[in-house]
Amino acid sequence: MSRRPVLRTALVAATAAAVVFLGGCASTAGEAPEESADAGAPEASDFVTPGKLTIGTGEPAYEPYVIDDDPASGDGFESAVAYAVAEELGFAPEDVEWVRTTFESAIAPGPKDFDINIQQYTITEDREKAVDFSTPYYEASQAIVAIEGGKADGVTDIAGAKDLLLGAMAGSTSATTVDEAIQPTTDPLLFNSNEDARAALEAGQIDGLVLDLPTAYVAANFYIEDAFLVGELPAAGVPDQWGLLLSDQSPLTESVTAAVDALREDGTLAALEEEWLSVLSEGAAQLQ
Repeated sequence: MSRRPVLRTALVAATAAAVVFLGGCASTAGEAPEESADAGAPEASDFVTPGKLTIGTGEPAYEPYVIDDDPASGDGFESAVAYAVAEELGFAPEDVEWVRTTFESAIAPGPKDFDINIQQYTITEDREKAVDFSTPYYEASQAIVAIEGGKADGVTDIAGAKDLLLGAMAGSTSATTVDEAIQPTTDPLLFNSNEDARAALEAGQIDGLVLDLPTAYVAANFYIEDAFLVGELPAAGVPDQWGLLLSDQSPLTESVTAAVDALREDGTLAALEEEWLSVLSEGAAQLQ
């Protein structure tokens, strides 16, 4: 049964809007490699708690990725993905345990108190120096959010977007997309966080803010007053692919990757994306 009505109701809650300011960066899952190594069955000692699969996520965990901040419910895109991966690994729902981490602490080098972590982690070469990732379970497009009545109001294509003063988080896929997909006539303003960029948009310091599409949808509809989605941008630069995060050289990386690949190949990831995230792209025009 589709949970779209649940998602629509839940997104109205104030906590749903805070997803804009997560450190992660997310419409279809990335392609699997042509060949994947066969994953050997992990041993009990490979897990934080033998006989259990310990999954980390944020505190709080935001909608639409986790509904009502309850990852154990299985409701929400990432919660549902996590339980699907657990099943592929041979764990029953009652054998899944959840822990909470900050975004930054989970991605930092060092030992982990989880087997896998799911909270919109973009796979990057720099991050792979400190942690492992599975193959992607989701790939985001980017979109522009702006304030009604501003310079971006009425922009319908890339040519119109070139004349905007845009903002994005420094070092993000959003920033790369601005440079490579739009190539604006004025250099974009880059900020330390999406929170800083949002404040600049509300203060009129920038004409538009570039975010991944799910975050942009929530920002435009539930967080930033009088905001709207200008449109979705074409892919450019480094793809914004989200992976399950594991400790560096984890003995589980191969098995978790095989699980994600299996879910992609049998259509499970696409079905979960349709169930939980398709509403977020409604009304987003394609800027060409």
